[in-house]
Amino acid sequence: MAANKHRGIRAALCSTARLPVLARQHNVANVLVLGALITDKQAASTILGLFLGTAFEGDRHLRRIAKFSQVAEQP
Repeated sequence: MAANKHRGIRAALCSTARLPVLARQHNVANVLVLGALITDKQAASTILGLFLGTAFEGDRHLRRIAKFSQVAEQP
């Protein structure tokens, strides 16, 4: 999860089919992280498809996104 320390990166560790949907809808995640030891090829394919096919909901989540984006931008 060290990727989140870089400006503009919102990485999400996803191990089930529900997590990439929530990560994209609520946190506008733009990097998908999969665990090699816990995610088989079939699950990885499903998770990737859901991650790429889900849009950010915006609205009520924008304030929280702004908060953690500011934290990430501080030196």
